[in-house]
Amino acid sequence: PSLLFKWKKLMQDGDMSAIQAGNEVVSAAEHKTLQKKVKQHEQLLGRKTMETEILKEVLEIAQSKKLISRMPLLPADDSLSSES
Repeated sequence: PSLLFKWKKLMQDGDMSAIQAGNEVVSAAEHKTLQKKVKQHEQLLGRKTMETEILKEVLEIAQSKKLISRMPLLPADDSLSSES
C-alpha cells in the first residue's frame, strides 16, 4: 500500500510540474485519439501524393509519345509557389 501512495503522490507531483511549466495536460485517451487522427491524415496525404506522382508520370509518358500535343491548361508549379 505504501508504494501505491508513493506512486499516486509522484503522479500528482508530475501533474503539478506540467501545470507550472505551462503545458496543457490531456488524458491518455484523448492523446491516443489525436495520434490516430494524425496517422489517418498522414496516410491520406501519402495517398494524395502518390496519386499526384502517378499522374505526373503518365503525363510525361503521354507527352513523350506525342499522345498529348500541348500542356494541359493547369498552372505551372512555379506560378503556384510565387502566389504564396
